[in-house]
Amino acid sequence: MALHSRVPSPSALDPATILGAYREPAVLLDPQYRVVATNRAYQERYGCPDDPVGRHCYEVSHHYTVPCDQAGETCPLKACVSTGEEQRVLHLHHTPRGQEHVEVEAHPVRDAEGRIAYVVEVMRPSRLASSRPSREGLVGRSVPFNRMVELIQRVAPSEAAVLLEGETGTGKELAALAIHRASARADGPFVPVECSGLTETLFESELFGYEKGAFTGAHSRREGLVEAARGGTLFLDEVGDIPLSLQVKLLRLLETATYRRVGGVEPRKADFRLVCATHHRLEEMVREGRFRADLYYRISVFPIRLPPLRERREDIPLLVETLLQRLAPERPRHVHPQAMDCLLRYDYPGNVRELRNILQQASLMADGDTILPQHLPQACRHPGAVRSLPATPLSLEEVERRHLRHCLASHQGSRRELAQRLGISERTLYRKLRRYGIG
Repeated sequence: MALHSRVPSPSALDPATILGAYREPAVLLDPQYRVVATNRAYQERYGCPDDPVGRHCYEVSHHYTVPCDQAGETCPLKACVSTGEEQRVLHLHHTPRGQEHVEVEAHPVRDAEGRIAYVVEVMRPSRLASSRPSREGLVGRSVPFNRMVELIQRVAPSEAAVLLEGETGTGKELAALAIHRASARADGPFVPVECSGLTETLFESELFGYEKGAFTGAHSRREGLVEAARGGTLFLDEVGDIPLSLQVKLLRLLETATYRRVGGVEPRKADFRLVCATHHRLEEMVREGRFRADLYYRISVFPIRLPPLRERREDIPLLVETLLQRLAPERPRHVHPQAMDCLLRYDYPGNVRELRNILQQASLMADGDTILPQHLPQACRHPGAVRSLPATPLSLEEVERRHLRHCLASHQGSRRELAQRLGISERTLYRKLRRYGIG
């Protein structure tokens, strides 16, 4: 519910009346980021012993000392005040249960002169990802990960075709499944199709099915994957590997929403949501004539880039704990700090899938419950020998920011001990953490 109505003056506004319109957790903020009031739903879900009224929202929600936009995130309040429009972002909030992904909607409240007197922020917990170890689904806390989840949350309720772009092992099928589960087709089937290696005959028979007697060995009628996805989501994995000769058949399916079984003459109606994924740069393939431009524009209505693991290094400890629980829920192992330091310094060309394989191998090598450095592959123990150099030199600020993130993620002690380890004062450490927006 948007609040754009003109009111006599800010002083005449009754916070209880404003927030009473919302059943979901909501807070009333002034343009200086201060919490003016909270509603009952907020108090029940996010309430804590310290009364948030009068405190800065970024202090309460993020434990920051500066506004979100100064800490590397998007601030919905600032964007709302500067544009005068409603805003929606996905944030990681501190709650009594720990950190949670929360979708925040900001609505301006104007006075009689049209000035923004307050901003209402409505908060909805996101179920697309977890900020804590989870037995399934997407897991992460980093800014690149949260940006990806925010895009998934925006596009999922629509019928728009989604193109997931990312390196091998970044979790594209998990992202596609998250889109499906958050869509209006969640009760329908999720049908993945591995496009790599499909010949022309297999492509048509797998996707469209075939009639009895359509070819040698077709002893009965068979339903295709397009038909199996009716009412749900069709996920085409590695769509960039489809040969040019077959791309026209896929394009016709998408343009007409009809298909024929192999050996059949009756057109059948398709009904599915399309999500595609690729590790290729399809735009380059289009320029080189290896991928049809018309098909590219059909499947890339809403592109989402999945960040490689080296860009979300601060998620590694959380992913390690999650993957170890998933690999052996009856006996989850722990990682020694020195082994964790090795894992944090490695660049993972195979991304999360490679991390999973490394942990599975290390679990088999460990006789006890603790994974030690010697249980890791040699490439992890000596990452300097395999780490690739950046395409362009990093600035000194970026080098320092990355080093601080790495040290903060791997250090198990207090901030004072970390400052001593870095050879700086504790005050200097906090100043640098604030400067780079590192929590």
